[in-house]
Formats: sequence, C-alpha cells, structure tokens
Amino acid sequence: MSEIRKHYFLPEYCIIAEERAKRPSDFTGAAGGSEKSAPESCVFCGGNEEKTPPATAVYKNGEVFADTGENRVRDWDFRCFPNLYPALSPVPSPAPSPAPSPAPPSPRFHGKDLEVFPGSGFHEVIVESPVHGKNLKDFSDTEISGLMRVYKDRVCHYAAHEKILYVSLFKNSGKAAGASQDHPHSQLIALPVCPPVLEKELEVIREGEKCPYCVLLETEKASSRLIHENNKFVAFAPYYSIGPFEVWILPKEHISFLGDFSPELLFSLGEILRTVLRSYAKVLGNMPYNHMFYQLFETPEYHLNLRLLPRISTTAGFELNTGIYINTVSPEKAASYLRGAK
Repeated sequence: MSEIRKHYFLPEYCIIAEERAKRPSDFTGAAGGSEKSAPESCVFCGGNEEKTPPATAVYKNGEVFADTGENRVRDWDFRCFPNLYPALSPVPSPAPSPAPSPAPPSPRFHGKDLEVFPGSGFHEVIVESPVHGKNLKDFSDTEISGLMRVYKDRVCHYAAHEKILYVSLFKNSGKAAGASQDHPHSQLIALPVCPPVLEKELEVIREGEKCPYCVLLETEKASSRLIHENNKFVAFAPYYSIGPFEVWILPKEHISFLGDFSPELLFSLGEILRTVLRSYAKVLGNMPYNHMFYQLFETPEYHLNLRLLPRISTTAGFELNTGIYINTVSPEKAASYLRGAK
C-alpha cells in the first residue's frame, strides 16, 4: 500500500507509491540527456572566450583574474560571466539622495491594486571546466575543491551587495533538468527577495529549541536511508522525498552559509558531492539532474544543505494542483541502490 509521508518539520507531504516503481535500470536514459554540441561550436569551451560576455572572475592556477575590455583570460580552470539571457539584471546606481531608498515592497493584491518592483539582481554562469564534456564525477581532488572555492567566492561576492537578500546557487545537468548547454556549468541568481520556502523554514526553525536539521541529521545517520558519510558531511535519501533517488547532503557542523566554510569543509563537500554523482552514474547512467544549495547569510539559525534530484519523474497535474509529489521509489530502496554503487 502507498504511504503519505510528512516533511520533517513543514506542513508538506509526499506519496510513496512503490507499486508503480521500476528497477533502476528502467530509468536509465528515460528522461533523456542534453543535446550534444561539438566543442568547436560550444561557447563555453576553452578558446571560445570571445563568444561569451566578458568574465567577471576567471580562476587560473589558484589566482583570480577578470577580462578587461577586449582582452580575455586564456588557459583558465573556472570561468564566471553574466548570463547572456538573464532572469534578473543589475540596474545602474541612482544618483545620491539624502534619504536611503526604501526596501522593495512585498507584492500584494487588493482588487485592482497590484504592486510590482524592479526585477533587479544578478545572473551568472559558472563554467566548471574548459574541457567539453568533463563531468563533476570525474573531477580530481584539486578540481572539485577548486570548484567549491569558486562557489563560495561567487556567493559571497553577490551576498555583499546591499540590495541582495538571497543568492540561489544551482546546477542544471541535462536538457530535461533545464540545461540549454551540455558543457558542464552551474548558475547563480542573486535576488532582492528571500524565497518563501526559506522564509517558511526559518519561521519554524526559530520557533523550536533545537535546529530541526541537526535533529534529522542524527536520525538519518542511523537510518537505512544513509548513503555516504565522510568526516564533515552526511548524504542520505530523505524520508520526505519528492522524487526517485533524491539525495540531501548536510554538514555535520551547524553552519548556515558557504561563506563560513573553511578550505577543509569545502574539500569535504566536494568529495561527498562527487561520491554521490558517481553512485548516480553507476545506478542511473547519464541521468539529467539538478543540485541546489539551500543557505542563508547573516542568519546563523539556518543549517545549510545541498539537495540533488535526478529528473526521472514529471511534475504533472496532481502535483501542480496539490503541491504533493508522488515518488515511485522509496528513499529506503533508493539508498540501498546508491550505497551499493560505491
């Protein structure tokens, strides 16, 4: 019989419907990959730097540079530049005024009184390698820890902007996961608002005596849903999973923001992320997926977490109508497959 499971600490639900389940091999290739482009035509490849906007940060041999005018930095390790088709764009700084600008209003609806405020912010692409088709699961220790450093640097860079309240850091891998380019890359969108899902979590967190993430971390470390663990992080299939083979990664230390990570923490984060991706590849093949950081700066109550979701199932009418997701692979079964794929 199916189960209706409640989120760890939010009033949200999922349905575990294993009678509709498939074997992991049945998922392989089901969602399709991204359309492949040739390296010579890929604008993200090393050597094609003029085909993108000038880079705001270029990492090369441990140092950070930026493109200047028509001069582009070559032979780089990681490259960050504004998205050519941004969801949000920066607005020019206004002339100095005697009074500070008010915070953007919250949208509200009162009859015909609809409110809107400028969609100002930043949207950046983080190219993870100059090599076409190189995936995170194949990164060396130096490469994966280097990418985590880039993540930290870029999040901190945009969090320092006065009008920015949240920095969304995520990766779309594969066409079904929303990637328009198959060259490995991540994205960052800096917002002038805090997402409601984070506000809702924070409200619950502040009402309790203990951090609910710290509590669930101890529970999952001892459960059948544990997948991998290193000295700093735990990866598990969450009890409340919105899709097959969803994985959460949590630091064992209560820490809210990538900006507070030490080099050791960054390496351990990259190490366990790479391990999960290698398990995905062995069990699911070249499956499109998303990974998403949930974090808040200047909010020590929050507990940073990284979530991965293979794009196996489709969000359809029931999910859109109810906000309740149907998951055909129990997290316990998903964890057993992924644990065995080391």
